[in-house]
Amino acid sequence: MATLRLTHKAIGVEVRRAPYEVELDGDAAGAVAMNESIEIPIAAGDHTVRIHSGRDSSRPVAFAAVAGDTVAYRCTGKRFLPLFLASFIDPALALVLVPEHE
Repeated sequence: MATLRLTHKAIGVEVRRAPYEVELDGDAAGAVAMNESIEIPIAAGDHTVRIHSGRDSSRPVAFAAVAGDTVAYRCTGKRFLPLFLASFIDPALALVLVPEHE
């Protein structure tokens, strides 16, 4: 087994403060609230994770998990102004998963 850790933490001002729903391999896997983390046990191998809140979402992120390791991402809605504005047209640009290194 491995672990997927998601942390909902913004740097600076965060416009989207609602909890993010987590989708792992296309299935609901929980939610992560602002300034909190969620750890999800996962099998070793290839996976896809995506977060969403209402109509806003991230693009799916593919990753490989190794037994005994933790794969960690920071979830945020903080984007550069052009991407933030584009997210009103394409909601899949609204949120982002940023890899964190242990």
